[in-house]
Amino acid sequence: TQYSFKEVFGTLVVQKELFDVVAKPLVEDLIHGKNGLLFTYGVTGSGKTHTMTGSPGDGGLLPRCLDMIFNSIGPFQAKRFVFKLDDKNGVDVQCEVDALLERQKRDAMPVPKTPSGKRQIDPEIADMINVQDHCKVEEVDEDNVYSVFVSYVEIYNNYIYDLLEEAPFEPIKPKWNNCNTPVRNGDFIPPQSKMLREDQNHNMYVAGCTEVEVKSTEEAFEVFWRGQKKRRIANTQLNRESSRSHSVFIIKLAQAPLDADGDNVLQEKEQIILSQLSLVDLAGSERTNRTKAEGNRLREAGNINQSLMTLRTCIEVLRENQMYGTNKMVPYRDSKLTHLFKNYFDGEGKVRMIVCVNPKAEDYEESLQVMRFAEMTQEVEVARPVDRPLCGLTPGRRFRNQAFREELSRKLEMRGGPINGETEEQSASEMFLQNFPPLPACELLDVNDDQTLPKLIEVLEKRHKLRQMLSEEFAKNVLAFKTMLQEFDSSVVSKENYIKGRLSEKEKTIAGQKMELERLEKKIKTLEYKIEILEKTATIYEEDKRNLQQELESKSQKLQRQASDKRRLEARFQGMVAETTMKWEKECERRVAAKQLEMQNKLWVKDEKLKQLKAIVTEPKNEKPERPSRERDREKPVQRSVSPPAVPNAPPVRLRHRRSRSAGERWVDHKPPSNLPTETVMQPHVPHAITVAAASEKALAKCDKYMLTHQELASDGEIETKLIKGDVFKTRGGGQAVQFTDIETLKQESPTGRKRRSSPSNPDPPEDAADSEWTDVETRCSVAVEMRAGSALGPGYQHHAQPK
Repeated sequence: TQYSFKEVFGTLVVQKELFDVVAKPLVEDLIHGKNGLLFTYGVTGSGKTHTMTGSPGDGGLLPRCLDMIFNSIGPFQAKRFVFKLDDKNGVDVQCEVDALLERQKRDAMPVPKTPSGKRQIDPEIADMINVQDHCKVEEVDEDNVYSVFVSYVEIYNNYIYDLLEEAPFEPIKPKWNNCNTPVRNGDFIPPQSKMLREDQNHNMYVAGCTEVEVKSTEEAFEVFWRGQKKRRIANTQLNRESSRSHSVFIIKLAQAPLDADGDNVLQEKEQIILSQLSLVDLAGSERTNRTKAEGNRLREAGNINQSLMTLRTCIEVLRENQMYGTNKMVPYRDSKLTHLFKNYFDGEGKVRMIVCVNPKAEDYEESLQVMRFAEMTQEVEVARPVDRPLCGLTPGRRFRNQAFREELSRKLEMRGGPINGETEEQSASEMFLQNFPPLPACELLDVNDDQTLPKLIEVLEKRHKLRQMLSEEFAKNVLAFKTMLQEFDSSVVSKENYIKGRLSEKEKTIAGQKMELERLEKKIKTLEYKIEILEKTATIYEEDKRNLQQELESKSQKLQRQASDKRRLEARFQGMVAETTMKWEKECERRVAAKQLEMQNKLWVKDEKLKQLKAIVTEPKNEKPERPSRERDREKPVQRSVSPPAVPNAPPVRLRHRRSRSAGERWVDHKPPSNLPTETVMQPHVPHAITVAAASEKALAKCDKYMLTHQELASDGEIETKLIKGDVFKTRGGGQAVQFTDIETLKQESPTGRKRRSSPSNPDPPEDAADSEWTDVETRCSVAVEMRAGSALGPGYQHHAQPK
């Protein structure tokens, strides 16, 4: 399996080479005001802590970083407490007096002092920090002052603990007695976990963490070693001193520019730059089945693997977002480790990872996982922060101030008097006095000396004359200067008057413009108010317009629906009217035909009655009347059918042929199974008929005629059988339709019900009473009345013709 990395170091590589390639650029960025993060990652026992800390005689990355920082900023460090960190991840700057008071106050406190560089160094760590390379950053801003603050925390079981806290406690666990209960020790105080907070710049920090200001490599490393002794380690199957927590050593560098004189720190908080370098020694990823962990060790291993898995998940999501342009949420909050360094992965600094690999065969699978994750990590590119601009003061202030102080002290030592401007003025006056004649020697050594005093008088006279000349010249110059001053004063006054006049004019103009501006502003406010009212009115009108448009649309849609419903109803009503008209026309025709037939039958009945009455009246009394025979009755309808209508002007009615037309035609004889047998002598018989119990399309397709046998109960309690006849037609759809044409009625009656006598009081009837009963007028008339039109078959058979 092949993996590619930016740099691969062998087993014999020295710490200096590793530091120059990996950590040195991070220290340079720290001094230039940028953040940095350095991880050591690998399997348990692969050398992470050794890479970070080093060994006696060969310091690791951490002491070399501290040594490079102090070698670079050594001569530019500020005094203690000039920079003061607050509890919100910020930094303030104090003046020298406040810093001095703070130092005196801190020295008077009985608490243990911060380790000093002048104290005796612990021999256990003396060899680790004895770095002989003297590596330093080349480009350091010499006009800034610097202060270094360090803090040391560990992340144990996903809780953050401060390793520099002064509370005494056992690193791993308290003392236990024989009853497996902790000893009641008043000095034992359990460590308190710290919380993560976010400052005003959205950077994460450990709230309440101890931050120590250090001034040398030895002092800083001694603070680190003091916290290292409190770090949680334990003995496992893979490592005798296995780190059970992630340790984070944070180096903060505060820098601020000097003022314009190059003397003191510029008292502006906005100009302070606070950069941070975090050195993280991760706990080793491990498999519990190999470490044989139990109890607390097992819980620790689970939390370690969980935090490392969260780190891996965050890196994978960042890589996926950058490669595919997605915007998935990075789960920083799932672990305190990733939450603390969230800003680094979001682009607030440079991130480096050192992968430690143990070539043992037992670590093969874990090493593959570590290298696969590390190779994927280097594909993630985070944005680099933009350099913050510095103040606009002149560079080189510190050295110019130092050179000035050195020159000032040198001149003071040489001359012991004032310097600069005063020296120049004094030397000019000395040169002016040197123009006077020198005074001769004024010492009188002899009483008879007559040369010294005359020479002195002469020189003094010359000096007096020269003084008078100078005084006169000075008076002239003074007068000329006064004249010039007066002229200048007059010109100044005139100019002042002119300027005042112009100013008054300008003020008037400005006042007029102000009044105009006020008027315009009032007008603008009035117009704005009107515009606002118009906008509100327009908004109301637009709302009304929208509402009316919606109402119009809804009503138009409703009208359209009503119009379509109206058209549909009109079409429906037209169809119903046409259908009803056709139906009623047919009904009227049927009723007219039936009425005509009924009137014709009534006329025939009356005509028949009149004939019978006439025959009875005109018949001789001694003659016995004959009983009308059935044959004669059958022949009578043929003669009566051609009788003239009762109404002379009525149209002739077409009489149907009442004889059977079954010859040569096929019939469907529909006899429902519910019909009862009548057992009469006369039975309907249709030749070539298909008898069915229910009408079917198959039977109708083979025949031309249809007959339905229907039975019902008459008003006198007798069974009445109706034969409903019709024609079969083919429809356009390929089916069959039946149009009914005639109805024939078969009815049985008792003959005794019609026998009545005209003189029931006769006690002795003759022998031929049966024959003589027909001679009764009432009886014969009643028989004639019961025989309806078309009853050619006798009084028991009735025929009613129905129109189509």
